[in-house]
Amino acid sequence: MFKVVLKNAREEKRNVMHVSSNFFKIIIFIKDTLFNISPAVLAKLKYGDPVVALESTIITHGMPYPENYKTALAVEKIVEETGATPATIAVMKGKVCIGLEKQKLQDLASSSELMKISRRDLPYVISQNCTGGTTVSATMLLAHRVGIPIFATGGIGGVHRDVDKSMDISTDLTELGRTPIAVVSAGVKSILDVRKTLEFLETQGVCVLTLGQTREFPAFFTPRSNCYSPHNVSSPEEAAKLIAAAQNLNLESGILLTVAIPNEFSADGNEIEAAIQQSLKEASASGIGGKDVTPFILNRVNELTEGKSLAASKQLTN
Repeated sequence: MFKVVLKNAREEKRNVMHVSSNFFKIIIFIKDTLFNISPAVLAKLKYGDPVVALESTIITHGMPYPENYKTALAVEKIVEETGATPATIAVMKGKVCIGLEKQKLQDLASSSELMKISRRDLPYVISQNCTGGTTVSATMLLAHRVGIPIFATGGIGGVHRDVDKSMDISTDLTELGRTPIAVVSAGVKSILDVRKTLEFLETQGVCVLTLGQTREFPAFFTPRSNCYSPHNVSSPEEAAKLIAAAQNLNLESGILLTVAIPNEFSADGNEIEAAIQQSLKEASASGIGGKDVTPFILNRVNELTEGKSLAASKQLTN
């Protein structure tokens, strides 16, 4: 997925990776306070070279060890192969880390009881010197703070299926509506209500599009959701031009660029849906709610499909 979208990063870097000298001074300031930016990432930001932000909840809460560590390394390698620099983002002992060395990645992957950090949690975890993985919303915010305009992830959060009872709508969606960053993903996790998620994104003014010949909106484990993006682009060049146009307009909202999992790696839609329905019933019966719902359901779907959903998740990095 990342190879396809990022192969033209070098050609478009002046348009989509611009960092002004004044903003760079801000980066230097926050580096010495709340932020710890790796030397490799800092050097690339200084000269306007392409940097891609990566989240860390897939490491801390999305996969079991050691698959999570192997996947984190694989994703970073893929970004590097495109000529860009990966910047995995996490909070470690109260410091916002932008770019993680292998030892820190392994520490996150092998540790238990780490926090799942959304936008709302940032003041607490920083003031209390906590450690944890950043969600899509927190990663978007932190990447934007240091001038990284592109963020790649597996799937974003969305409107939960029982929203009429729980009012559970992921802050990923509101973050996309107020943070000008391009998020590349395999769509919305299929455990959610895809149609209502797209409606909410429209309300937030988010530009949603599919990379491909159709507007079919992917559903994370599967390439089809029976829902459609408002737009599609047929090539990475078109995607880069769209991102540049959004930046030139100084829009205060983000872009969601979806790339479907290849058919040969996708999971069976009916099997996934049956596992989701059972997992939702179990979560409700156990009183599981809030930010614990998604990790629980993803884990149960993996168990119920005998690892097929996890296998599909790994392929989303290719």
